[in-house]
Order: sequence, then structure tokens, then C-alpha cells
Amino acid sequence: MEDVRIALFVDYENLAIGAREDLGITFDFRPVAEALADRGRVVVRRAYADWSRFADDRRMLTDNHIELIEIPQRRGAVRKNAADIKMAVDAVELAFERDYVTTFVICTGDSDFSPLVHKLRELNKQVIGVGLKASTSALLPPACDEFLFYENLDGVDAPQAKVIRRSSDDSPPVSGKDLDTLDALVGRTLSGLQRSADTQVRSSELKRALLRKDSTFSEADYGFRSFGELINHLADRGRVVLSDSARQGDPVVSFPQDGRGEGSAFSLLVDTIKSIDGKKPVPLSGLKDEMRKASPKFSEKAFGYNGFLQFVKAARAKGVVDLEFDEESGAYSVTVAS
Repeated sequence: MEDVRIALFVDYENLAIGAREDLGITFDFRPVAEALADRGRVVVRRAYADWSRFADDRRMLTDNHIELIEIPQRRGAVRKNAADIKMAVDAVELAFERDYVTTFVICTGDSDFSPLVHKLRELNKQVIGVGLKASTSALLPPACDEFLFYENLDGVDAPQAKVIRRSSDDSPPVSGKDLDTLDALVGRTLSGLQRSADTQVRSSELKRALLRKDSTFSEADYGFRSFGELINHLADRGRVVLSDSARQGDPVVSFPQDGRGEGSAFSLLVDTIKSIDGKKPVPLSGLKDEMRKASPKFSEKAFGYNGFLQFVKAARAKGVVDLEFDEESGAYSVTVAS
């Protein structure tokens, strides 16, 4: 397989100041280099700054074979804008002149680079962003194919990041994630892939789909060292089934034939229908709300269903309920299967 060829562009002032003010550490490029080495071959490495302000960092960057692009000394925002414009122009120019570069890594948390990201993707380039959580604009990660938070990279030893954002966005910090959230996310994504794909879904395809939904997705946020470890964990819990594929180390992922433990949810559905009216058809509209009165945590998405109607249709397929559609009213009704 041909190597992925990467061009790296670093808005150094953004990262260096962010690491110092948000994490209380000095920015180290090595964790970024190791993360990119897992993704492909870096053929271009450029960092942009007024290097008179970062004299101590120059050696660290040159040791990592990064070309230092000097921005003439100016004051305040004028200097910052000059660095941003130069970096954006160079990136677009490279995209046109070097067809063999398939991936661009933009190291910054500044939302001003969102148009650059959109343009690179328009030119059929994959774009990976790198930034710090507290100083990354909420607008930038969704624009990228993948976004890596610096403090999450292997080799970054930093205290708990500050939760106050320095960017202009008023978005609250990302809340904690748990395994139930992960289970539901994987279930919905796998379900969608199975409906749209003509072939089996491999682990690598599932990871790419998760990144398309959330470019900041990382198995490390859930305590796993690799996506393979995450998938194996879900398989051990009986949430998915793994089987060998033609690609070693890239197993086929599917749902268990007996479901993902939705038997109890089907029982809740039946009990709710009986509590409303065990004999007459119950309108589908409002039925989910009634189920949540009995079990506030109920969600069909936890079992891999994208919607409540799909969940009820699955219950019908299992012979648990009957589902009818009234063409006159344009509404579904549900009864307990006889």
C-alpha cells in the first residue's frame, strides 16, 4: 500500500502560548511527530512565527527537521495576521503544486484557519487538525477530517487542562464520556453502515465513520490504547461480534444475532402498551415518552437503533408487538402480539 504523504503546517505561536498558559508546560513537538508517524510519511514540515520570541524553541524544532518560516517583526495583531496569511497561502500553493501530498496537518486552534481547511478538503485533501482543548475554537474541529488534542497525545505529561476557553467561542467545555455513551455511539454508527454498505463492515471502516461524525473522536478518551482494544472490549461485553477478514488485524464487525440485550427493552415496551391499553391499538406517537416515565434512561440508540420506529419494527420482527399504519391518519399504532 502506498504511504500517506503528509504536509505539516504549524501556527507555532498559537500552540506555544496555549501550552504555556493552558497546561503550564513548554510545547514539545515530539508527541505530534509520533502521532503523525502512525498516520503516514511527513514530507513537508513548516512552522510559522516571529522566532525572536521563541529563541529557546528553535533548537527543539530544528532537531525535529522543521523548517522555520520567519515572520517579519511587527506589532500585535498585524504580526499574527501576517503569520496566518503566509501559512494559508503556502498550504494552498503546496496543494496545487504537489499532487502526491494527500494529507495536510494544520497545527492551530484558531478558527481563522477554517476557510483554509474547507479549501484543502475541496481540493480532495485529507485535513488533520492539532490544537489544545482550552484554546481551540469550537468551529475548527468539525471542519477537519480528524482533530487531535495535544494534551491527549502519547508523551504529553500535562496537568489537568483549564476548563476556561481563551477563544472567542462561548461553548462550554466537553463533558466527561463514559462507556455507555461509547456503546450507543458505536451501535448507531455500525447500524448506519450496515444499512448503507453492500459488503461487510470492517473495523477500520467503522473508525473512519466515527471520525466523520466527530472529528475529535479518540478511543483514548474512554481509556483504550487503540481502536482494536476498544472493539475487543465491546465484543467481550457482547455488544458486537468480531470475525476474520481478508485484511489481517482489521476484523469484520457486526451485531450479535440475538441482539444487543434489547430483550429487556422489548419487555418494557410490552408492559407500557399494557399499562395504556392492553387490547386496543396504542398510537406510536407518545409511546416513547410513556416508556421513559417507567424507565427514564431508556433510549433505543443504546441498542443501535437510529430511531424509535426502527426499534418498534425490530420488536415486531421478534414477534413481540404488532405494528399497523393507518393511511387515513398517516400514523402508526402498536399492539401487544397475540
